[in-house]
Amino acid sequence: MTPSTHADRRKTHVLRTAVAIVVIAASGIVVGGGRQAQLLPIANGPFAPSLESLTTYRSPEWFRDAKFGIWAHWGPQSVPMAGDWYARRMYEQGHRQYQHHLDTYGHPSEHGYKDIIPLWKAEKWDPDRLMALYKKAGARYFVSMGVHHDNFDLWNSTHHKWNAAQMGPMRDVVGDWQKAAQKHGLRFGVSEHLGASFTWWQSSRGADKTGPKAGVPYDGANPQFQDLYHPAAAPGDTAWYSINPAWHREWFDRIKDLVDQYHPDLLYTDGGLPFGETGRSLVAHFYNANLARHGGRLEAVYTCKPIGSGEFAQRECVQDMERGVLSGVNPLPWQTDTSIGDWFYNRDWKFRPVSWVIQMLVDIVSKNGNLLLNVVQKPDGSLDAEVERMLEELAAWTSTNGDAIYGTRPWAVHGEGPARSDGGHFKEDVAYTSQDIRFTTKGDALFAIVMGWTEKTVTIASLGTNSPHVKGRVRDVTLLGHAGKIAWTQDEHGLTITVPDRRPGEHAFAFRVLGVIR
Repeated sequence: MTPSTHADRRKTHVLRTAVAIVVIAASGIVVGGGRQAQLLPIANGPFAPSLESLTTYRSPEWFRDAKFGIWAHWGPQSVPMAGDWYARRMYEQGHRQYQHHLDTYGHPSEHGYKDIIPLWKAEKWDPDRLMALYKKAGARYFVSMGVHHDNFDLWNSTHHKWNAAQMGPMRDVVGDWQKAAQKHGLRFGVSEHLGASFTWWQSSRGADKTGPKAGVPYDGANPQFQDLYHPAAAPGDTAWYSINPAWHREWFDRIKDLVDQYHPDLLYTDGGLPFGETGRSLVAHFYNANLARHGGRLEAVYTCKPIGSGEFAQRECVQDMERGVLSGVNPLPWQTDTSIGDWFYNRDWKFRPVSWVIQMLVDIVSKNGNLLLNVVQKPDGSLDAEVERMLEELAAWTSTNGDAIYGTRPWAVHGEGPARSDGGHFKEDVAYTSQDIRFTTKGDALFAIVMGWTEKTVTIASLGTNSPHVKGRVRDVTLLGHAGKIAWTQDEHGLTITVPDRRPGEHAFAFRVLGVIR
């Protein structure tokens, strides 16, 4: 637990037991035991920083209905246009990003990440225009990067001078995104990747092992910049989440500041719930403050991942899968986070086609999940023309097929067909065909979404008269986006649909089936 400062010691009494305790009081939460007790201020409410308390959480209906969000995974690391984790790998001799930095900006002992930050100007960034595009494309919520592992806050931070309101673009990036999201009626979220920063960035304190600069410390070792690059980690402190208690408290203070200033509907953590009771205190505060703001109705969503270090319990947070999906219907709502390209802008990556985005969305929704999609921005804040075209195509698809996505719930089975996903993180490439079908439900309607077009017929075996999942005989079939009648037959082998001569769009096609659910 976090060691007390002298001021904290004056605020709390000394706990003489070695057993960790949690005391709920109007002023906050006392975390820890013995001489390490410390006051963590959290909002009053029913949630306490314990697993037993947090696992009483239930996802709000808005999140279950939304299905699709867009994420701006954007910040100073976009500047080199060389991809994700640039701030770390530019300090790893032999890595391509180290070589890029050396060739473009100079040696990291003299020109480090601190010198990249002023180059991020965001001079073409128009959050209002982008939010209008995202809403038209079908997003129902939007997530702004709050802080990445580079320890640079994208809001007007109370606790950290390295922030976008005072450096780089000289704008409150989180605040401006929030205003745009609220204007266009989208729920607003923030992502925090700060917990891992302390150990992730120890490479900035290193030096070349070979060459003319061998042994010359990188700028991260300069005491003048310790508030950006962090102090040296203790021996053995190498996991995703540091064991440094002072860092735990700094994380709490800064992410609480983010939550308290912007009151997000969703908070995303890049990993498990960090730092034991300190992390649970932050989540309890987030939930309690949200309850107070909504008259006792909990509208908050906290997502974390069952990978890396940190805690994970499916009822403690909403499960997030990075660049992957689950293999079947999950009883609890969950989320995939992925990107149309690299996480930060990378001039050498090809963007995913819109067909991939749509098929991912359909598969995830059929399994009771949401898709959070990073739309990669250039350093100046604009989008490539190819990305804008993708958003237009996505808008056309969601306007036709949205009834099969938004506000739906899963069926008894998520789908059928030869394509299989093993489930898990970093497993998102599946070759779908017109034989692959995914199911969603809304009211008395079952939607069968076919992943590709066929010129002949579609037979849905799961809708045969002998299927254990069918509660009645089919009485009507329509195709979203098609105004004419649809010919169909149902027998013990399935529901066979004759597709119309003209397809009503591209990529995936939703049939509304009535009569098989009640």
